[in-house]
Amino acid sequence: MELVAQGPYRFGIERHGPMRVPGVVFASRELLRDARQSLEQVANVATLPGIVGASYAMPDIHWGYGFPIGGVAATDVAAGGVVSPGGVGFDISCGVRLLAADCDAQQLAAALPDVMDDLDRVIPRGAGPGGVWHPRGEGELERILEGGARYAVERGYGEERDLTRCEDGGAVADADVSQVSARARERGLGQVGSLGSANHFLEVQQVAQVRDAAAAEAFGIREGQVCVMIHCGSRGLGHQICTDHVRAMDQAMARYGITVPDRQLACTPVDSPEGRAYLGAMAAAANYGRANRQLLAHAARQVFRRAAGARLTLVYDVSHNLAKIETHQVDGDRRRLCVHRKGATRAFPPGHPELPPDLREFGQPVLIPGTMGTASYVLVGVAGGDAFFSTCHGAGRVMSRHRAARAVTGAELRDRLERAGTAVRPLSLRGLAEEAPEAYKDVDAVVAASEGAGLCRGVARLVPLGVVKG
Repeated sequence: MELVAQGPYRFGIERHGPMRVPGVVFASRELLRDARQSLEQVANVATLPGIVGASYAMPDIHWGYGFPIGGVAATDVAAGGVVSPGGVGFDISCGVRLLAADCDAQQLAAALPDVMDDLDRVIPRGAGPGGVWHPRGEGELERILEGGARYAVERGYGEERDLTRCEDGGAVADADVSQVSARARERGLGQVGSLGSANHFLEVQQVAQVRDAAAAEAFGIREGQVCVMIHCGSRGLGHQICTDHVRAMDQAMARYGITVPDRQLACTPVDSPEGRAYLGAMAAAANYGRANRQLLAHAARQVFRRAAGARLTLVYDVSHNLAKIETHQVDGDRRRLCVHRKGATRAFPPGHPELPPDLREFGQPVLIPGTMGTASYVLVGVAGGDAFFSTCHGAGRVMSRHRAARAVTGAELRDRLERAGTAVRPLSLRGLAEEAPEAYKDVDAVVAASEGAGLCRGVARLVPLGVVKG
């Protein structure tokens, strides 16, 4: 597929075939070296009814279900715009939470082994059941699905300030638990407050570099400080919701006269019964994901208090797998859009009314997780940000898990990371090998491309001290 250079870190895919809008890819040539399949998905997304602007892709683009991971697309609700579960993905509201400790790495050094051992013991992870919290039946699960992190805080798992530093105040509105199937509830009931597996992690980090002192101070981070980053989502419940609603939309598309080039792009109009049902179920899964990270943060706070006498304060919590109804300027008009961000982070600019008052002057924090042996980043949204104020979400995978596990053993990787100064607590060595840093793009290059494309601005670079993996 031909890419036309349009500017620094920006390439275009011209409209062809059934595409309704062009494609726009923010990246370098090097980052797109193995992206042929995912670029075809960018073109496929451009065929969705009601799509406006362009079918966008972030620098960490890689192949996904229907949409590429790193894909952003907005549809005009009033013009028959559709919602597609493939534009959110199976791990609904997967996202990142960053907490800052009241100590620096030097102060933590003596206690770090105990902290890591305690985290290894108390953080539930892996593909199966197990969680920090065991809800008392479906009634309490429904309150989690409706209340998200707010309900967790009400039950004593956190503090009120957490909610002001969480996207949507800790809970997405309009959750409709009646659209969550019995099977999804069954899967979710036993995993409340758990990390999961694959690329999810809890990492103890050090702020290695501050790039924007004023924003960093407002966010509550400083050079040398210890932080904790948590990356996880809605577990089996979110996966089942996606599965259920993809199936329902696939069966309903013909009634709306919709055809798509890939059945994984199954969709229906936002305002259709199927569209509203999915958005209600998706919001419930998003609240589950918010509660999940809130509970894991509570567990981490207890460990730091017990093992190191340190306190953790929430910097921010933001998702990178959601579809949200937002108002944006399109062709000179304000329009109500359904913005799909799959493997992409919302990055609202300074002054945006949805930001907490104490952060509004600086813009929305954006949290970019690294890959164990590499860096993670705190970025911030900027004025004029393209792609409906969206940016990257991580490093972006370039190697399958099977191939990664063939390239290095878990024991070799653990020893390599430990020698480099990263304490590793994996659930399994096989799972560790599947997430080797070389299985991902260069996160520094991804962030540089995102900044160079004008999507965000750097605030701080963090490096790992210890990682807990599923």
